[in-house]
Order: sequence, then structure tokens, then C-alpha cells
Amino acid sequence: MAILTTTATHKTDTLNLKELLARSRKAQKTLPDGPRDQALRAIAVALREDAEAILAANVGDVAAERDRGTPASRIDRLRLDRERIDKIATACGQVAALPDPVHRVVRGWRLEAGPDVREVTVPFGVIGMIYESRPNVTVDAAALAIKAGSSAVLRGSASALASNRSLVAAMRRGLVQVGLPADVVTLIDSPDRRWVSEVLSARGEVDLVIPRGGASLIAHVVETAKVPVIETGVGNCHVYVHRDADLEMARSIVRNAKVQRPGVCNAAETLLVDAAVAGELLPELAEVLMSDGVELRGCERAREIVPMTAAGDGDWAEEYLDLVLAVRVVDGLEEAIEHVARWGTGHSEAIVTRSREAARRFQRQVDAAAVFVNASTRFTDGFVFGFGAEIGISTQKLHARGPMGLEQLVTTKYLVDGDGETRA
Repeated sequence: MAILTTTATHKTDTLNLKELLARSRKAQKTLPDGPRDQALRAIAVALREDAEAILAANVGDVAAERDRGTPASRIDRLRLDRERIDKIATACGQVAALPDPVHRVVRGWRLEAGPDVREVTVPFGVIGMIYESRPNVTVDAAALAIKAGSSAVLRGSASALASNRSLVAAMRRGLVQVGLPADVVTLIDSPDRRWVSEVLSARGEVDLVIPRGGASLIAHVVETAKVPVIETGVGNCHVYVHRDADLEMARSIVRNAKVQRPGVCNAAETLLVDAAVAGELLPELAEVLMSDGVELRGCERAREIVPMTAAGDGDWAEEYLDLVLAVRVVDGLEEAIEHVARWGTGHSEAIVTRSREAARRFQRQVDAAAVFVNASTRFTDGFVFGFGAEIGISTQKLHARGPMGLEQLVTTKYLVDGDGETRA
């Protein structure tokens, strides 16, 4: 079989991608005026009902990654438990409760010649999602696509294949229960990477591709895709502690940004410390971070204050996604901004300061999707921002930037109503 059924999966050696995409396109046509909210609520119920099967599949995925020696922070991205499944299901209900993004009139006016013009929101159509080992993305992406009137074609990583099969089976069952085609959500059920290239080349069959994962995955998608892409970015995020910072606040923010969940894209990877406060801040902060298991890699000036591994240029550029933090002592705000401009990825940046002038200058001059003052970078999240869920965090500037929710998952068309007018 080429498509997942609600009870079984197809064999990877018989995958017919063209058929899969055609069925996804056909299923999408039923969505814009279909029971989308009811479907999302049914999916939430199905996920909870299938929790045992989902967890059993996930246990196998996690065990396989442990056997491969995958770092603990990356395994945490893969791991599911009952609480996480419940949160994933809850997010489906929250997306269902959000305002409908489809058929919304953005603006309207009358042309001088007579016809009325309305710009209205419409679905993209078929959205391909290519992502790595976070099973929650499987459901978040599908839920947002459904609410936005599009079908979802999902290709997760091989490390989460069994988990994704179980999650997709539950979602497809929920869709059928409310009278929608199961093919509104399909899984490319194969670890073979050639299917990624096939999806990226499916111009006219896939309307939009969104990659979500590490630098190599995103670069491959952006550089090879023949279909439109919204680039979700790598998170080389910085926290800069200004000379006028509340140092107790700074310690709390840095620890949260690095330790609370190190394997995600909005975790801090580099700490920049003003030379004026480095001697006072770093010893106690380093002790706290190292007690949390954080490895510090510092510049020469940082290592003069606290013993740590020497950092090289590769450390300033690295998205560790692990309990590793690069540390650099800088001579003021300008040098901090220059460092971020050189090494940052345009994701999330933060300054800790009591100076309003420094805060506003940092926010004006730092080019990133989210720029924080006196808050952790960990807040860059569609769910936290109130979007219900997110399909990714865009670091590009066209169409979408920052956490992408429903508003970024629709496009527009113009509806023009006339009464026999012709153009002179």
C-alpha cells in the first residue's frame, strides 16, 4: 500500500509517492468547508485512547537511540510519556478553539471602474513537513495544517518512525470518525532519505514545504527544493549580561535559557558577559551551571576568571542542543551586538540590563526573530506566545518570521465582483 490506513502501515519498498500526494490533494479539497474543529477534537480523544500503543512504539525508538549512543538531550526530544501525550492532545483542542483562519476578509474596496475587490484568506493546499526526532511535531504540524484547511504530508526522522506511525494512525482514526478522509494526514513511512528529495521536487503536487530540524536538514531543503519553502531556523541563541544588569536576575535567566531544556532551538548556546561585571558574575554562575552538568567553553578572558575549556571559532557558531555553553567576555554593548551579528542565526537573542537605553539599542540593532530584554530566550514558542501550537520558528523574513501559527499557514486570493465592467 502507498498510504497509511487507520489500522496498518504500508511497506516502505512499495511506497508510491505520486499516489500518496494525489490522495492528499484530493482529501484537502474536503477540508476548507469541512468539520475541521470537530476533527481536531476527535484527534485529541484518539491520541489519549491510543496512549499505550504510542508509548510502546516510542519506547522502542528511544531504546534504539540509546543503543546508538545518542546524547541525552536529543533523546529527551524524542521521548514521550503520558504527560507529553496529554499535552499534545490538549494542544489539538486549543487549536480547535482558535478563530478560523480560512475565508477571512483581510480588506475590501471598490475600484473606480465599479467592481468590488476583497482579499480573503485561503489554504495553501498540500503542506509537506520534513523534520527530525520530535514526535510532538507530527501532531502539531498536522493539527495546524488541518485548522488552516490544508492537508499534511509528514516525513519525520528514522529515529522516530515507530512513534510517528502510532501518532498518525490515531490522527487518521479521528479524522474518519467525523467524516473526513484519513488522507488529510499522511506519513511517508520510510527511513530512506531519497523520499525527502522526491517531496522537494514535487512541484505542483506539494504547495509548501516546511523543514524543522538541524542546520544540515534545513540547508538541504532550502538549497534543493523546487517547491516553495518556509525556512525554520537553527537556534544559535545568545544571552548578553550588560554592565548595568541585576546580576541575580542574570544568573536566573542564563540558567533557565541553558538548562531548562537544552535540546531545543530556543535554548541559549552562548553567554556574553560585560567585562565590567564578569569578575563578579561568572564564578557563582559557573558553579551553578556546572552543578547542572553544563560544560563551559570560554574565551581567554573568561578562563582567567573561571577554569573552563578553551573556546574556538567553532564554539561561537555551534548550536549545541546539549548541556554545553560558550562564554565570552566583551567590552560593552557594541561588541556584544557585533558578536551576535557575526555568529547569531537570527532566532532569539536576549539582553539583561537595567538600562532602558541599552535595552532599546539592543532590540533595535540585533537582527533576530525575537529579541528579549530581561527574559529567557526559552519564551520563543508558538504555544507560549498564545498561538495554540506552532509549526516552526521562522528565521527568514519573507511571508513569516518567528513562531508560526495559523495566521502564517494561509495565503490570500482576491475575489472581484463586477456588473459587466470592462477595462478602458
